[in-house]
Amino acid sequence: MSSRNSQAAKTAARERLRAEREKQAKRAKVRRQALVGVSIVAVLAIAGGVGYAVTQANKPGQWEAAKDDKLVKPAHTSGADGTTVILGKADAKNTLKEYEDPRCPVCAQFEQTVGSTVQKDVDSGKYKIEYIGASFIDKNGGGEGSKNALSAMGAALNVSPEAFMKYKSALYSTKYHPEETQDKFKDDAYLIKVADTVDGLKGNKAFQKDVKDGTYDKWALDMSNKFDTNKDGVSGTPTLFMNGKKLVGPDGQAAPMTVADYTTALDKVLPKA
Repeated sequence: MSSRNSQAAKTAARERLRAEREKQAKRAKVRRQALVGVSIVAVLAIAGGVGYAVTQANKPGQWEAAKDDKLVKPAHTSGADGTTVILGKADAKNTLKEYEDPRCPVCAQFEQTVGSTVQKDVDSGKYKIEYIGASFIDKNGGGEGSKNALSAMGAALNVSPEAFMKYKSALYSTKYHPEETQDKFKDDAYLIKVADTVDGLKGNKAFQKDVKDGTYDKWALDMSNKFDTNKDGVSGTPTLFMNGKKLVGPDGQAAPMTVADYTTALDKVLPKA
């Protein structure tokens, strides 16, 4: 091989090597750019996820948000905030003020034992009821069931006072009233299931929509606040007053829990005919 050919071969080899190195360098650069791009996307995704999580964490819950909702008053209520609930014949001369929490087990016991007697007296015009609902069990034990049940009761009251009374009785019944530690009333589907046992509420689409939409959530909070700020010194339920006088059982403190004790308590405070 001549020296000229040998030199040309070496030059060509060097050129091929240079070209290959440039090709490898370009590939490496592309890989680095791709990795950087993926890393940026990953960081942005993580940041976005964290941002979303923070936003969700700071987003007010249903009941916190309900404080700022527009107040919708159920029909058959009165007062500036619609929390005056009078049930029974308007011309009844006597008024039983009834403080109850939907989740209260003692309220359930009272309703299951004495509730039918109270209903008979209201139907006969012996007295009417002023109802005040509470949700202190939600606050003390955690949960949402008392507030949610009050909201559903507002939806029932919007249908009719009779539907309200029957629904209240159903919620406190042995079949449907849960243990205090079981927050079943927070479930709209469960509240609607109970309502389907009540005339006027069974299959009532408007009532069901109000329960699901939380139409009366704000009202339920206002009703609960009425209990919290009551002037009667009431802190527990059930608590009963007839014409401003507290009804108590044999112990002189708690509400009467049998028909006999309830009748005795009434006889002490009702005007004599």
